[in-house]
Amino acid sequence: MIKLLFFCFSILIGTELNVSIDEIVKKIDFNLNSENRFIESKMIVNGRRSSRTIVSKSWIIGVDKAFTEYTYPAREAGTKMLKIDNELYTYSPQTDRIIQISGHMLRQSVMGSDMSYNDILEDKPLNDIYNAVLEREEIVDGRNCYVIYLTASVSGLAYPNRRAWVDADYFLPIREELYAKSGQLLKSTSMKAIKRIGDRWFPTIFIFKDELKRGSKGTEWIIEDIMFDIDMDSSIFLKSSLRK
Repeated sequence: MIKLLFFCFSILIGTELNVSIDEIVKKIDFNLNSENRFIESKMIVNGRRSSRTIVSKSWIIGVDKAFTEYTYPAREAGTKMLKIDNELYTYSPQTDRIIQISGHMLRQSVMGSDMSYNDILEDKPLNDIYNAVLEREEIVDGRNCYVIYLTASVSGLAYPNRRAWVDADYFLPIREELYAKSGQLLKSTSMKAIKRIGDRWFPTIFIFKDELKRGSKGTEWIIEDIMFDIDMDSSIFLKSSLRK
């Protein structure tokens, strides 16, 4: 037992001097951001008694433009979502209406999941919107992690403070806690099934849990296919595309 503790302590001390907090955040941003990407995914919403699966396709350019079309189940098929800068629009074929999501509506759940519309909007690089400090190092699920604390450097963020456990090899926040300004825990997230895609590490399973949602069992977002930095038709990011 003593040898094991000494070994773990040696690992922590050995890695502490090899990377700065700026490098950690920059590497996270590099892994999670790209010029553009296309994603095919499914979202599993785990309810108290049953679960349901929602399938979608998404086209994303940087952090300012994103278009998502839901294809399954039948009652959700044809529903679309468009993000242009800080504006977010949804379209429902049942009502044939385009609705802008803003204000308090941004806190609402997306498709009954543990993800909110704010989670979709606030996907800018961490380095652009937070100041970070390195708190300590820990072992999480057998992985050496840097524990970093982030404080908003801009106003109006849904999560002014967050704490992330960043895998020391992958430089991804494999566990994260998102807080209100008061310090109340609002949401927790984790990343799994990390794969090497080109020159970046990327998780193919994201788990979100709304800590204010009683009885929540979390929502799994599973990436089934992803392509980075591909040719993309910019016309899809027009409001007119929502009704096509």
